[in-house]
Amino acid sequence: MHVRKCNECGQPLPENFEPPAVEPWTTGIFGCAEDTESCWTGLFCPCVLFGRNIESLRDDTPWTTPCICHAICVEGGIALAVATAFVHGIEPKTTFLIYEGLLFAWWMCGIYTGLSRQSLQKKYHLKNSPCDPCMVHCCMHWCALCQEHREMKGRLSDDFVMPMTVVNPPPVQEMTANTENQDSTPPPSGTSTNLEMQAL
Repeated sequence: MHVRKCNECGQPLPENFEPPAVEPWTTGIFGCAEDTESCWTGLFCPCVLFGRNIESLRDDTPWTTPCICHAICVEGGIALAVATAFVHGIEPKTTFLIYEGLLFAWWMCGIYTGLSRQSLQKKYHLKNSPCDPCMVHCCMHWCALCQEHREMKGRLSDDFVMPMTVVNPPPVQEMTANTENQDSTPPPSGTSTNLEMQAL
């Protein structure tokens, strides 16, 4: 017998289960100006904004841990390329090291931060917008960070209304003392009960 199971947790699903609809993002990828605070933080301190996003996404992770990882992986690769170009100059011997640092930052930016965007999409059933999460972070990293921050900020605010299914419980059934007394009272003494035995 084939039983459908959840792709994330592996629990069996009922037969009438339908996967949730793919929802659009509440703001676009280029709507950075809608939230000026996250826009300035993402522009000058993207590692801090990334840490805050992960902290909002996962309750057990403080914002400092992903912030440090982002600073080492992404900003570290860019800083390595800039330092190599500044110290040794841009010449054929050092060009390879400069490109290597930039490629490392670009690759880590796409993989590391793209996976966090993917987990955000799974949590809120969001569709790929405008493309795959890793490619979004590779090409538009700062815009993607701001969009993710706005999405979680909007969904965690008190003004955001999620569609809910209201299920009413069945009415409460009660037994009253009157029905119990009527059922338990013996028949009057003047009446007789006729019982007949029949063979099965």
